[in-house]
Amino acid sequence: MSLHSAAAQLVTLAAEGEEHGGNHDSISPLATGGGAFIILMLLLWITTRFNRDR
Repeated sequence: MSLHSAAAQLVTLAAEGEEHGGNHDSISPLATGGGAFIILMLLLWITTRFNRDR
């Protein structure tokens, strides 16, 4: 596979993505962000429990 053919395939793939917008209907940004926030807060709480000497 040459560099030219690989670049052409990537350009074609990128052009197809513009038609669909890139968003999936079943993924809720609020649920994803809320879940990430809860996980990060849990990790912060665990970290502070192990660093009580500071």
